[in-house]
Amino acid sequence: MKNIPWNAGTWTRNPASVVEAGSSLVIESFEGSDWWRTTSYGFIHDDGHALVKEFPQDSAVEVSFILNYTEQFDQAGIFITSGPEHWIKAGVEFCDGFPQAGAVVTSVKSDWSVAQVPEWMNKEVTVRASRSGDAVTIRAGIGGDLRLLRVAPLDPSRTWSAGPMACAPTRAGLKTTFTKWSEGEADPELH
Repeated sequence: MKNIPWNAGTWTRNPASVVEAGSSLVIESFEGSDWWRTTSYGFIHDDGHALVKEFPQDSAVEVSFILNYTEQFDQAGIFITSGPEHWIKAGVEFCDGFPQAGAVVTSVKSDWSVAQVPEWMNKEVTVRASRSGDAVTIRAGIGGDLRLLRVAPLDPSRTWSAGPMACAPTRAGLKTTFTKWSEGEADPELH
């Protein structure tokens, strides 16, 4: 994997603040920032913070961050986008008292999957998205031990971008420290 400089991407929406601290990037999310489309809740949010660049076929992208947030729906991870109706966010979201690894996959409407990961709290979490064929494989974990979170469709006829994301749907003041953004070759296998 090759490190991507923080200035190589474009923000989907500028955060409240952005500070480079050594090799890390610390961003502060605006209150109410999020992505979601319609399913179950009936609303559309399209105003999260993601720093994205091209995500070509047969490549992988990794994002690492410190999991130290504790408010309902605080979240960080990877955002993969091909426009407002076609995107994926994957990482860790604080929900119902626990950090939960998961993904929201959106093709016109969103879905959501989560699993509790309390043992990841206050650690550096890595989220990896690997693109090949008509799919993206998403893994996440700590200490180099990445577990499979999701295999999702990714239309190869569309142009995709990806990079670090953070949102604060319910509060102001969420600061997320991203420690790494890198890219490389796609994973050879799903498992």
